[in-house]
Amino acid sequence: MTEEQITLPITGMTCANCANTIERNLKKLEGVKAASVNLASERATVVYDPELIGQDRIIQRISEVGYGVATAKAELPIVGMTCANCANTIERALKKLPGVTAASVNLASERATIEYLPGTVELADLIATIRKVGYDVVETTAAAAEPEDAERAAREAEIRQQRRRLLIGIVFTLPAFLLSMARDFGLLGMAGHAPWLNWVLFALTTPVQFGVGWQFYRGAVKALRNRSANMDVLIAMGSSAAYFYSLPVTLGLISGHVYYETAAVIITLITLGKFLEARAKGRTSEAIKRLMGLRPKTARVVRNGQEQDIPIDEVRVGDIVIVRPGEKIPVDGRVLEGHSAVDESMITGESLPVNKGPGDTVIGATLNKQGLLKFEATQVGKNTVLAQIIRLVEEAQGSKAPIQRLADQVSAYFVPAVIVLALLTFIGWLAFGGVGFTRAMINMVAVLVIACPCALGLATPTAIMVGTGKGAENGILFKNSEALERAGKVDTVVLDKTGTITRGEPAVTDVVTTDDGGQGAEDLLRLVASAEWGSEHPLGEAIVQAARERQLDLAEPNEFEAIAGHGIAARIEGRRVLVGNLKLMREQGVHLNGLAPEVERLQAEGKTAILAAVEGEAVGVIGVADTIKPGSAEAIAELHALGLEVVMITGDNRRTAEAIARQVGIDRVLAEVLPGEKTAEVRQLQSEGRIVAMVGDGINDAPALAQADVGIAIGTGTDVAMEAADVTLISGDLRGVPRAIRLSRQTMRTIKQNLAWAFFYNVILIPVAMAGLLSPIFAAGAMAFSSVSVVSNSLRLRRARI
Repeated sequence: MTEEQITLPITGMTCANCANTIERNLKKLEGVKAASVNLASERATVVYDPELIGQDRIIQRISEVGYGVATAKAELPIVGMTCANCANTIERALKKLPGVTAASVNLASERATIEYLPGTVELADLIATIRKVGYDVVETTAAAAEPEDAERAAREAEIRQQRRRLLIGIVFTLPAFLLSMARDFGLLGMAGHAPWLNWVLFALTTPVQFGVGWQFYRGAVKALRNRSANMDVLIAMGSSAAYFYSLPVTLGLISGHVYYETAAVIITLITLGKFLEARAKGRTSEAIKRLMGLRPKTARVVRNGQEQDIPIDEVRVGDIVIVRPGEKIPVDGRVLEGHSAVDESMITGESLPVNKGPGDTVIGATLNKQGLLKFEATQVGKNTVLAQIIRLVEEAQGSKAPIQRLADQVSAYFVPAVIVLALLTFIGWLAFGGVGFTRAMINMVAVLVIACPCALGLATPTAIMVGTGKGAENGILFKNSEALERAGKVDTVVLDKTGTITRGEPAVTDVVTTDDGGQGAEDLLRLVASAEWGSEHPLGEAIVQAARERQLDLAEPNEFEAIAGHGIAARIEGRRVLVGNLKLMREQGVHLNGLAPEVERLQAEGKTAILAAVEGEAVGVIGVADTIKPGSAEAIAELHALGLEVVMITGDNRRTAEAIARQVGIDRVLAEVLPGEKTAEVRQLQSEGRIVAMVGDGINDAPALAQADVGIAIGTGTDVAMEAADVTLISGDLRGVPRAIRLSRQTMRTIKQNLAWAFFYNVILIPVAMAGLLSPIFAAGAMAFSSVSVVSNSLRLRRARI
């Protein structure tokens, strides 16, 4: 019996009882020999039998009793992977490491995302483990180039190396292939039967077999050493069978045909495929590279009264930063001086510039178009909006979608199954096919070479990478690939009214005067705004704001009196003015002068009607409402075009809610719903068999967002790390919702096309090869381009219109 000890940093403990609770629950787990929780150091030390329980179950139990375990996350760029089995090998090795709580290796992005316990295992241990199983890690240090630069250099070096191998392969393989074909077609005459020709072919193909092809031998040895099998094993076996069969023929030990050119063409075609695949895979991450490239290298700050240009990494919170027209804003901040229009399209996806003035926030990496801005830095380094976007996109790209599970399961057994089928093909043709050893061997080689586990491994992650990258370019951030997959299955969209469909701020919509009032709309607005001057009521503030926008001169009120729940009374320029609701006017005996129908009309439209009376006579009515955001009606029409039912949820009364719903085309209204009841309403929709997306502000609606199948948070351009949401729209534009759903559907369609092609290719062509209807050279060509076709299909998403 083996025992292991693990020390876990605990979060959330407040007293000795917390420690006792954790300790008691851990001791109940089967396989836990001892558990001790220290409140002072906030650590749990657990002795357990790894054969009976894993550390992930221990951590899960701590979470179940309401506490957390502090873990660190590392993302390591990996070099040397060739297929899905490589990724699985690294993943298995990392998960076996004590202290690693989760590990995910993405073949398409060639990155390992590892969650680990810093006190138990260190970053150096993770890197050493990856190298131990035969792969390499691109290491970066503070003194070295930025991680993305170092990683890009490593990727480019890999592409250059594949190009060099390909050129060597072509230089030697092409003449060998032409010589062999010329001999087979009798174009060489008697020279075609000369022994020296076999030696020429041997000399031409040996550098290809052991120079260009060494990568496959090395990869095969690594795989077999870790008790797994990958694409390299198939290529090494197939090419070696053809090459080593030809050696005794060349030496005169056996009679027959040589197949040197077959071995060389197999290796060269596969290398061509790997080169094209490496280039294509690089393009799948172009979106995130563009995001990384948005950040300017320097910033102009004011220090000691002097302007100076400094590296962006040296900018600190509180620094005063100056940005001139045409320059990029280096970090996030708040404007102190100046006015300008800022192009935020690279962050929010919105094309129109946004006006900025004192008090407004600016986002790093956006473009200052017009005036000079002086602002205070509020977020720098990893805390900027751009850095958070990059982190979220990388996390989403590194995660695995549920649809990928089948491909992963198939990949695990694929190569061993192909080897068995190849051996059965050889034995079958030799024993029952009525052919000799040579033909049976060639058919076996074709089976080994035609099989393509790479297409299966790349089908999902490449599409996920392109899809999430395209989303980021359009201001749509998916929390993980599971969210990207689920969004496309949604059939009902629930929209919170305030702040989502509407602006969330009351504004004047109508100004109506009596026919005999003797004053125009502006006079009425000036009068009511003067009476409301200094009012803290939101409706009063909206009227004052409307008057100021029209540059009306307000008069200071005298004898101001607030009438609770009804309105106000004030004396303006010697006249008694009454402002309030219909009930106030009736109580004060005010004659409405024919305004009653206008009041009913405004209320029917979901607006608040504010009546104004001067010296006991009504002079007009002002309509105030929470105005609809530009684009809301268009967004809802787009959702309908996608075949979705749109539901609005609000705390407003039904009459107001239905008035808003009519304006924007909502299908169903859930009115008078308290904030705490939104979750129950979402759950009710789900109980009807609906797949629900909830759209809200990500803060007040957090429980409902978490309950929904897909939670979509509408941001403000600054808060992108909304934990409750599966999808975050950086801009506040509701049109991002149909874009996100459309992008999800297009991404899933691409994944299904990729998987269908990968399965169809292998299911159809392996039996064809077994039947002896494929030459190994054609098989190698088909195999080389199968994975390239999958990546290329994923890249089509970049041009998709959402």
